[in-house]
Amino acid sequence: MLKLNAAQSRTDAAERNALIAETRDEVKDAIAEVRRLVDDLRPPAIDEVGLLGALRQRASSLSGDVTFEVTGPDGFLPLPAAVEVAAFRIASEAMTNVARHSGATRCRVGVLVDGAFELTVSDNGHGADQHTVRGMGWTSMRERAAELGGSCTITSRPEGGLVVRAVLPLTSDEPVTT
Repeated sequence: MLKLNAAQSRTDAAERNALIAETRDEVKDAIAEVRRLVDDLRPPAIDEVGLLGALRQRASSLSGDVTFEVTGPDGFLPLPAAVEVAAFRIASEAMTNVARHSGATRCRVGVLVDGAFELTVSDNGHGADQHTVRGMGWTSMRERAAELGGSCTITSRPEGGLVVRAVLPLTSDEPVTT
C-alpha cells in the first residue's frame, strides 16, 4: 500500500510506472507464496470423505477425455496424516499430468496398504521418451515421497502410457488420523 500511495503522489510518469511495476511484482510474489502455503496444507476432503474419497473427488474433477478409476481397500487402518497428504498430492499431480499431457483415455489409481502405503497411477497415453519434458511436477512427486523416507518412480509402460508408483512407509511417531 505504501508503494501504491507513493506512486500516486509521483508527478513523473516514469517514476510512477516504475513503482507500480515493482509493486505488481511484489504482489505476484506474495500470491505465489500464499498458494505454496495453501498447497502444503492438509486437503479438507481427506477429513470429510477419507483418502480414497478425496482421490475419487479429484479424479472426478479432472474427468473429461480421460476416464479415471480409483480403487483401494474399503476399510484400511488409519494412516499417518503426512502419508495421507503426500499420497493425495502425489496422486493429484499424477492425475493432472494424465489429464493435461498424456493423451490417455483411461487412468487407474490404485491404493494398497500392506506393510507400507503403495499408490499406483497408470494410464494408457503416449508415455514418455527422451524428448518428454520432466518438469516440477515429477520432481515434486519424488520429493514428497522422499521426505517421508519413501520413493516415487515414474516409468513407461511397454504397451504405452506411464506408471507413477509411490511407496510410503507407515512407521512414524506421528499420530494417525481416524
